[in-house]
Amino acid sequence: MIFLNQLLQGVFLGGYYALIACSLSFLFGVMRIVNLAHGSIVVFAAFLLFVLADRFDLSPWLALLIVVPVMAGLGWLLQRFVLDRSLRGGMLVPLLATFGLAIVLDNALFETFGADTRSLAPYIGDLSFGSWAITDDISIGQLDVLILATAVLLLGALHLLLRYTRMGRAIRATAEDPGTAGLIGIDARAVYAMATALALAMAAVAGAFLAMRATFDPYTGGAQLIFAFEAVAIGGFGSLWGTLWGGLALGVAQNVGAAIDPSGFFIAGHVTFLAVLVGRVAAGRAS
Repeated sequence: MIFLNQLLQGVFLGGYYALIACSLSFLFGVMRIVNLAHGSIVVFAAFLLFVLADRFDLSPWLALLIVVPVMAGLGWLLQRFVLDRSLRGGMLVPLLATFGLAIVLDNALFETFGADTRSLAPYIGDLSFGSWAITDDISIGQLDVLILATAVLLLGALHLLLRYTRMGRAIRATAEDPGTAGLIGIDARAVYAMATALALAMAAVAGAFLAMRATFDPYTGGAQLIFAFEAVAIGGFGSLWGTLWGGLALGVAQNVGAAIDPSGFFIAGHVTFLAVLVGRVAAGRAS
């Protein structure tokens, strides 16, 4: 029964990983770049939410309605003034640009807020610790359920957007071949800007739940990037539903590893990630 509880908690942890990974996966699927500033952007959004809740006494949910469009606007600016120019230099330049952005964000947050950890848990009441008892040995957290549901809804909404809307068709066409898309009247720069804005809006949602479920500080972004990247890699780069399954696989592996040995939490996740990579390389060579 204890093992079953670890498995269940791993699923909910995986839902969080899928949530923080979906914008990373989406941006890679559209622009074919790995945003190394992703974790720092998530933490930046968490700090914006914390400031609104702590200094202006706003509910985190109301603050999220403000932060999401702000982050979307910053995403548009990021694409126009950083990524658009760096993409012209090949695949390596955007990596260096986003890596530099991560360093700037981390240190700017440190200079502004210091090294103290913060959390939005005190601002969401019973939701931060409330749970439903399934059996005497198994309970599920209310916030964990909300996070998993949000991840599924967000990925589902992205899927519907890409499949059934004009904007989604423009994004898919641009992701496939920007040059050919331009021949039929699609402005690739505008599409990239919209995609980056959407990615940072999703990062704001991930930042909100990061701040609600745990503590964070200016240098928390690195760990979030690693977990998001591993979830995307396990599920398949650019695959939205693959990102969900990758996050679930990572969360379950970590919790099962922790059940076997207390030091196995991170090791099991990294081993799962490496095993998937090795398997794909071997399959590619075989074909």
